[in-house]
Amino acid sequence: MSQITTNVSQRLFSLDVFRGLTMFLLIAEAAGFHSNFSAFAEGTWLEGLAHQLHHHPWNGLRFWDLIQPFFMFIVGVAMPFSTRKRLANGDKGAVARHILKRCFLLFSFGVLLHCVYSHKLVWELWNVLVQLAFTILIAYAIMQLPHKVQLAISAALLVLTEVLYRAYNPENPYNQGESFGSWVDMLVMGKTNGGYWVFINFIPTAAHTIWGVVCGQVLLSNRDAKEKLKAFIIWGLGILVLGLAMDVLDITPIIKRIATTSFTLASGGIAVLVLALFYWGIDVKGYKANWLKIFSVVGTNSIFIYLFAETVGVQWFQDFGKIWTEGLLAPIGLPQDWIMVINALFVLFIFWYLTYFLDKKRVYFKV
Repeated sequence: MSQITTNVSQRLFSLDVFRGLTMFLLIAEAAGFHSNFSAFAEGTWLEGLAHQLHHHPWNGLRFWDLIQPFFMFIVGVAMPFSTRKRLANGDKGAVARHILKRCFLLFSFGVLLHCVYSHKLVWELWNVLVQLAFTILIAYAIMQLPHKVQLAISAALLVLTEVLYRAYNPENPYNQGESFGSWVDMLVMGKTNGGYWVFINFIPTAAHTIWGVVCGQVLLSNRDAKEKLKAFIIWGLGILVLGLAMDVLDITPIIKRIATTSFTLASGGIAVLVLALFYWGIDVKGYKANWLKIFSVVGTNSIFIYLFAETVGVQWFQDFGKIWTEGLLAPIGLPQDWIMVINALFVLFIFWYLTYFLDKKRVYFKV
């Protein structure tokens, strides 16, 4: 932390765009675009593209599998930026209390979202916000340690994941519904997930948030921009290749749903490389076109718009949009699958405009 610049007002537009683009894709799913585009693309040359907007069913890696790692990684990158002023003033107690409050709220929101999904009270801990609450706590607890120590702890979490899964079921450690993760789910929640997601994914994916913190600290340091980019590219490529190699060599399969170590490494490597690309193009080369603000404004109220889209948005706005899209387009004979894609884009525009309006009014919901 001693390397962090005294310019506490520093802000990176590239980070805003990266975060905003990730959130834009998340609310696009809530708007119904992914499912409706898949129905529209079925049997056409677009079908392969549509598959990339859904999680891989098990062993493999698709584009949509990267969104949660991006989200958790970006939160880590932002942590040194959001805490630097208070830490510089020595107000560690206030920062710790804020982090604890934030994690409690994220955990609570994550649990409540499952109640909304199920339309009844349930105890389910698979939501990304629940995972994030734990990864933030872990990352914050070690963020003032040297970078090498933080990276070593992240590696230890991945090794721990390997040991737990392999010790529980040596013959078939990474299976659907009978792995160590499923056993923990039965212990904690008395149920397993139909899609094979597991609660303890926060253990390996805490590495994403830790790596984000380290990257954020590097960005805030007084190092030359070329040195920062070199470090990001080397480390990003390194862990990406390691993760892919573990899968190709049949050491550990890449499985998003139980966040295997190979998945965590590969997706984390891609996250670091994407950050490097955005940082190089926007903050180093100075490409700050106005159209990028389309994405950056979504990130200004990221948790709010995620919760809004996943609750009110899903339950009300998709049907609200159809009043207009079906009402205007069905009479002219436009096919239903076209109408549903247009409806999803219309709802997405409503979500986006809400973030744009709040940003213009400088209204920000902080967690």
